[in-house]
Amino acid sequence: MAVQPIFIFSVPRSGSTLVQRIIAAHDEVATVSEPWLVLPYAYTLRRHGVSAEYQHPLMVDAITDFCSELPAMEEDYRSALRECILGLYEKAASSEARYFLDKSPPYCLVSEEIMSLFPEAKCIFLWRNPLSIVASIIETWEPWRPTLFREDLFIGLPRLVSAYTAASSRAHSVRFEDLVGGDQCQWSALMDYIGIPFQRDTLHSFSEVKLSGRMGDPTGRRQYSSLSSEPEQKWRRTLANPLRMEWARRYLNFLGSARLATMGYDYERLRSDLDSQPASTSALLPDLKRLVEDVAKEILRVRTRSPSIGGPNVIRELLRS
Repeated sequence: MAVQPIFIFSVPRSGSTLVQRIIAAHDEVATVSEPWLVLPYAYTLRRHGVSAEYQHPLMVDAITDFCSELPAMEEDYRSALRECILGLYEKAASSEARYFLDKSPPYCLVSEEIMSLFPEAKCIFLWRNPLSIVASIIETWEPWRPTLFREDLFIGLPRLVSAYTAASSRAHSVRFEDLVGGDQCQWSALMDYIGIPFQRDTLHSFSEVKLSGRMGDPTGRRQYSSLSSEPEQKWRRTLANPLRMEWARRYLNFLGSARLATMGYDYERLRSDLDSQPASTSALLPDLKRLVEDVAKEILRVRTRSPSIGGPNVIRELLRS
């Protein structure tokens, strides 16, 4: 019998690796670091968002024409993709595994397609305070700039909210802050949704779970071997200078109160928390330099970018907010 897929949908730096390891501490769950396996297949019927040597929209036309010759048309194509991916999951899992957990952050861009492709899947939407996400991205990968992680923050997160809103009856929504605090009711509800008995010791034994592969979050694996809510306050220091604080205000405005409410956060409270922080001049001059550079590059990017890629003009979105 094929393993049943579990997907964790989130944007990067949402705590998905921690959640993945705790779920994978159960013997019935197999996983690897980040497969990214479904990503190219999910884009085969999406016209926009791909830059390639070939003309991606024409490929979509060609596949659509081919599907019209199949007995069940596009459903036959989707069924074949589903069987192929499930077969690979099963080969990667141990014989006693009932589930294969696929945690791949880029799936935030195609969560709706994945849920359509796998109607039997368990789909976990993991949210985190957007201010904590932004701060963690800055601390982990790159300095602040206006177009910081454009695809994930300005495309992926809105798509996640839209996908969850459309299919909330078959998905499970949970905030990272509620899980990292060790609330056993939250963990129990999550495991009940998957169909696995909640084992309290996994909140500690997850540190023994090893994830094979080059992808994932090596920083978090090294720093945190137990549940800790301490990282949730780091954004206050990272976003402290006036330029970053104003950018964060505009990003919250871009997300809007409705999206934030779907994620489980109150817009007014986040704004109040942000506005109450004392400002600092730390890193202000380098940030101003990157601001000027990014504004100039964004104008050029929008003019030259292929329609097959699409995506928002981040500077314009921020100015509008």
